[in-house]
Amino acid sequence: MAAEPPSSLSYRTTGSTCLHPLSELLGIPLDQVNFVACQLFALFAAFWFRIYLSPGKTSPDVRHAFATIFGIYFVIFCFGWYSVHLFVLVLMCYGIMVTASVSSIHRYSFFVAMGYLTICHISRIYIFHYGILTTDFSGPLMIVTQKITTLAFQVHDGLGRRAEDLSAEQHRLAVKVKPSFLQYLSYLLNFMSVIAGPCNNFKDYVAFIEGRHTHMKLLEVNWKQRGFQSLPEPSPTGAVIRKLYMTLVSLLLFLTLTKTFPVTCLVDDWFVHKANFLTRLCYLYIVMQASKPKYYFAWTLADAVNNAAGFGFSGVDKNGNFCWDLLSNLNIWKIETATSFKMYLENWNIQTATWLKRVCYERVPWYPTVLTFVLSALWHGVYPGYYFTFLTGTLVTVAARTMRNNYRHYFLSSKALKVAYDVVTWAVTQLAVSYTVAPFVMLAVEPTISLYKSMYFYLHIISLLIILFLPVKPHAHIQRQPQTLNSINKKKKD
Repeated sequence: MAAEPPSSLSYRTTGSTCLHPLSELLGIPLDQVNFVACQLFALFAAFWFRIYLSPGKTSPDVRHAFATIFGIYFVIFCFGWYSVHLFVLVLMCYGIMVTASVSSIHRYSFFVAMGYLTICHISRIYIFHYGILTTDFSGPLMIVTQKITTLAFQVHDGLGRRAEDLSAEQHRLAVKVKPSFLQYLSYLLNFMSVIAGPCNNFKDYVAFIEGRHTHMKLLEVNWKQRGFQSLPEPSPTGAVIRKLYMTLVSLLLFLTLTKTFPVTCLVDDWFVHKANFLTRLCYLYIVMQASKPKYYFAWTLADAVNNAAGFGFSGVDKNGNFCWDLLSNLNIWKIETATSFKMYLENWNIQTATWLKRVCYERVPWYPTVLTFVLSALWHGVYPGYYFTFLTGTLVTVAARTMRNNYRHYFLSSKALKVAYDVVTWAVTQLAVSYTVAPFVMLAVEPTISLYKSMYFYLHIISLLIILFLPVKPHAHIQRQPQTLNSINKKKKD
């Protein structure tokens, strides 16, 4: 998620004001109007980039240069002089990239990037008092931080570790040559992802710039068996149209549903003191549902921009359809039909979850779940609401896993029982997520405590009781650390 303050807070204008009249007409903050205008321009630029600067017509250096120049222009347009923070961080971390030893490059890059991001987050809470600049540069800074750390770990894997000590995925993504300055700038600041992401892998991005992106995926399929004499040429147009349709639906929902059920309703006197518990439960679910369309809109539009440029091809599905979801940040259907907390999280902000797994969960030696939630909260910012959400999320995740391991197998004996189980777990999951993420959008301590007191801290209490009194099933634990190439080779020999 990308945080947003309560609507009652004032906004300060520091960036481009050319769209100010439109902002006043629609009743939408200027930063959101700037964002939409920038992303729509990026969409047209992406089509132009794919057609007129295709790898067959243009050298990789030219494609890198144009992608970077457009990205820098978008950042300056949206964020004014605050964009300096983005450029300073990129230049500092490139200095680390070229001077640090490969054995330490990932640590230095991680602490510098996360440290700088945290300082910027702190300035928002202590200097701007829970306000948010009309040109809030923290979003792009968060994306750049993901990319800086992702690349640093992949360079460390490629140059500072033995191949047999890497997992299969780490080996595939390992970068064996440090990027040039132009490649580094292009990867971090390209116009397709600098404003709204998503994070992607350096090797995938370079393959896209060099024109190898789709061919690499197509070569995984036996096309002669399918009746093709040569490799097909997948077009992203269909995927882009579908995603633009979804962004339009999300925008309409945002302009209607989100405005009708604002988060501020959760601290109204009626909700806190007069409504009964069941009403509060249902109303909380509705308000949290109403807060989703802006994320669906932003992430789906960002995905469409990358696809329009020709980036994001993930291969061919079992039905022979071309898939353009390599960079997708969410799966709306799976989110809305999730029957477990884990399934919900796996399909929400997918690229951030992948980043957390690759730089934290798979690498820390102790308390991986807790430390991953802490890193996620720190990356999002220093608003207290984030920490309420992620600490509650840790508790709920452990409780949900314990319940599933103890009782799920009883409901698999018949189809009717399985359907009943799915219906109940869907309802429980949706209500649990609404309860857990409410502080994330409320930000401050007082409204969060007020909300949870009105809900009697019910989910905290239930989760604690489950963890304390239900047995932990040893067989339910999944091996956390990925298998290294060395362990896989040993198994093959055995």
